Amino acid sequence: MPHAGMEHAGHGGGHAGQEDHVGRFRLLFWIMLLLAVPVVAFSMPLGYPLPDAAWVGWVSPALGTVMYVWGGAPFLTGAVSELRARKPGMMLLIGPAITVAFIASWGASLGILHHELDFRWELALVIVIMLLGHWLEMRSLAQTASALDSLAALLPDEAEKVEGEITVTVAPADLQVGDVVVVRSGGRVPADGRVVQGSASMDESMITGEVSSLPATTLGRCCQ
Repeated sequence: MPHAGMEHAGHGGGHAGQEDHVGRFRLLFWIMLLLAVPVVAFSMPLGYPLPDAAWVGWVSPALGTVMYVWGGAPFLTGAVSELRARKPGMMLLIGPAITVAFIASWGASLGILHHELDFRWELALVIVIMLLGHWLEMRSLAQTASALDSLAALLPDEAEKVEGEITVTVAPADLQVGDVVVVRSGGRVPADGRVVQGSASMDESMITGEVSSLPATTLGRCCQ
């Protein structure tokens, strides 16, 4: 009877929360991208004439405020969290940057500051780019979690642990380093480890793409 050794490895749950997070950032990105078009068109000097109307000068301030409050909210709340935790990161760079640009732009619009301090189109583009980057980052993390969940799903719900002359059914999470477990023909390996006696073929299709079988009853020892 062949023996196979295995090192115990736990496996986590689903990733539905991450998928929801990705969906929210995707939606927010597209909304902010649509709002950024008129903000840039009415504030960035592109060399075309704008309508001679009083409302024209307030299009960018109004939509820019919406972008700052709504689109910038993830970065502002993230900056506050990083500040409270005393762990500065990317959010603590983006949050103050868009806040300064927002205040300076309103100051320029109201005539309090010089008109060259109107950074509203830059503010809009920064928010859109940062949302895009965060969306892609969250999507990559969700895909990684999905792949890990697929691997974890291959683990059996129970393992047959050898205790003396008998076998006891335990959860894979209860296996300890040095435990000997039985893997029967067609069964699934409950933990990582090494073969301690005999040999066996394993189904490694999730990793290698090759399909093989586990024809014989196998014993394994959990190891580091």
